[in-house]
Amino acid sequence: MGKNREVEVCFSPAIYASYENKDAIVVVTDILRASSAIVTAFMNGVERLIPVGTLEEAKAYKQKGYMVAAERDGIVRDFADFGNSPYNFSKERVHGNEIVYSTTNGTHAIHLASSGHEVLIGAYLNLTALAEYVVVSDRDLLILCAGWKNKFNLEDSLFAGALAQLVLRNHGFTTICDSTKGAMDLYNVAKQDMMTYIDNVAQRHRLKKNGLDDVIEYCHEIDRTKLIPVFRDGAITLINDSL
Repeated sequence: MGKNREVEVCFSPAIYASYENKDAIVVVTDILRASSAIVTAFMNGVERLIPVGTLEEAKAYKQKGYMVAAERDGIVRDFADFGNSPYNFSKERVHGNEIVYSTTNGTHAIHLASSGHEVLIGAYLNLTALAEYVVVSDRDLLILCAGWKNKFNLEDSLFAGALAQLVLRNHGFTTICDSTKGAMDLYNVAKQDMMTYIDNVAQRHRLKKNGLDDVIEYCHEIDRTKLIPVFRDGAITLINDSL
């Protein structure tokens, strides 16, 4: 390793410009539910995901014959094949397919992060694999929380703390970033009883209101895969092949 590598956490896309680092690996996380769904899709054999920021773009792809996953505020759009639940991305539906994907927060954050050296999709499902990849890459790490409509949210910030903590255990990584330290403190409080803590999260209640909260525990399961989705050239593919 050369110089010490910095670990930073950006709590919202609205302040991304203050953290932008073109030499950093940027890990985008949207735990409830986009990044968890993306990782699940690759676990179940999706060929490629095309994230688009607007529903208009998603509709245009649908008209061209693409399979489309699209939601806003958790609700599946009427033109879409399915929504944003990880359970929607079953092997029967996605294996070998190319899917266009548009969500309330996650897909915007993914495009925003593309100014970084590399954009990875992070969830608890691939937590350790992400940390190991970042350490071997020997680059600064910026964790971008998708948040909720540019606002801070707890679930993404907790994940940021978990990932930052894993990476910072390795020699050569350091932080003077208050948001990183705050995220780690939050995670260390929450991890004692994660599901009880998550019961306070606004998004958990939004999902419950619409009968979509069956994925909460699944989205907080750690290390179900070593697969790491990466956003390159307008699409999400895999950076590695091994389960």
